[in-house]
Amino acid sequence: MDQFRIFPPQASTTSHEVDTLFFALTAISVFFAVVIFLPIIFFSVKYRRGSSADRSNPKSGSLLIESGWTIGPIFLSLVLFAWNALAYFRIERRPANAIEVQVVGKQWMWKLQHAEGKREINELHVPVNSTVATTMTSQDVIHSFIFCAQYCGTQHSRMIGRVVVMEPAAYERWLKSGEPSESVVRTGDRLFHDRGCSGCHAPNSQFHAPLLQGLYRNPVPLADGTMVTANDQYLRDSILQPAKQITAGYANIMPSFAGHLSEEEIMQLIAYLKYIGNQPPPSQ
Repeated sequence: MDQFRIFPPQASTTSHEVDTLFFALTAISVFFAVVIFLPIIFFSVKYRRGSSADRSNPKSGSLLIESGWTIGPIFLSLVLFAWNALAYFRIERRPANAIEVQVVGKQWMWKLQHAEGKREINELHVPVNSTVATTMTSQDVIHSFIFCAQYCGTQHSRMIGRVVVMEPAAYERWLKSGEPSESVVRTGDRLFHDRGCSGCHAPNSQFHAPLLQGLYRNPVPLADGTMVTANDQYLRDSILQPAKQITAGYANIMPSFAGHLSEEEIMQLIAYLKYIGNQPPPSQ
């Protein structure tokens, strides 16, 4: 019995919280199943055809019972929703010092790139006791990175990989091994200039375009009078759908880069925009 496990060994700092929530939901489901089905069985036997059970009409309506089975489930649902939401946000919010890894799913492999530029296919090397934040996208169809939850085609079951957990010193040696790699930010910087973005968005540009320094995670006023936070999704939309959210005070002149950049290049460009977006804007 010591070897019997319902789940695999916990391998993350959030697995215990998810497991606790899972068991709580299971226990609640079992409780209500028993509460519902036991009376069904009891009354089916008691009031079976030919039994001598009293079949006179009881008084109808009970404010206490009706209030209980209405208010009780509502309260329980709100508690479970709050519990789920708190767990979700704790899992989704990445620490500032998290190790960044970009993941691109394609038929039939996973392509990974570390912030330092090191690339992998179907493997993820990480240091032990460290937080790793993955930024994921797909090159073709919908893929699921952690759990096999999407059918992505004929070789769906072969699209597997493994995580290699290493001591920090060994991880650093692994990062520096092999051919020298260009970092993700440096690659994004090169794309920023090669694709002509710097012609409009550089601080010394002659064109009237929004500055990107100091932009990331800050509010952006839009032409329609609303505000939006310059997060990763905003940066992606600005590259692929520039007319979607026009910055107040600027004309809609930026072309769309949809179809001109691969998913990997978009992620590299966003990494660079985040890098310069965390820098203070130039003094006027």
